[in-house]
Amino acid sequence: MKPVNKRRLLDSFALLAWLNEEPGVDRVDGLLKAARRSHRSLLMNAINVGEVYYIRAKDGSPALAEAFLDRLPMWPIDVVQNAFDDVLAAARLKARFPISYADAFAAATAMRTDAILVTGDPEFHALEALIEIDWLPS
Repeated sequence: MKPVNKRRLLDSFALLAWLNEEPGVDRVDGLLKAARRSHRSLLMNAINVGEVYYIRAKDGSPALAEAFLDRLPMWPIDVVQNAFDDVLAAARLKARFPISYADAFAAATAMRTDAILVTGDPEFHALEALIEIDWLPS
């Protein structure tokens, strides 16, 4: 069982599962509701927010992507910005592990904030020794 006092960090996989009502939707929905009740927002790196935007625009429409951005401030998600040191931390992870650059930002942010990464993306198996992962059901 995962510690309840640790914050959760969503990657794009998790938020897209929720938005698209894919496997894992119930878990992410429960985390969002718990975050709202506890007044302790979930985290998400700005790069991963951008990733959700471009996937929504590419797979749906630009209007769908803009609607996502319009609704984001209403959800209990704190967007984590990146300083140069954060970019380098993500780049170092990308250089060492077979993960996407955007996933490297999610992992680096989880490490920096001591958060539990919420994902269903199998690329993160490579990082299980470095970060705690809350795996979405498939």
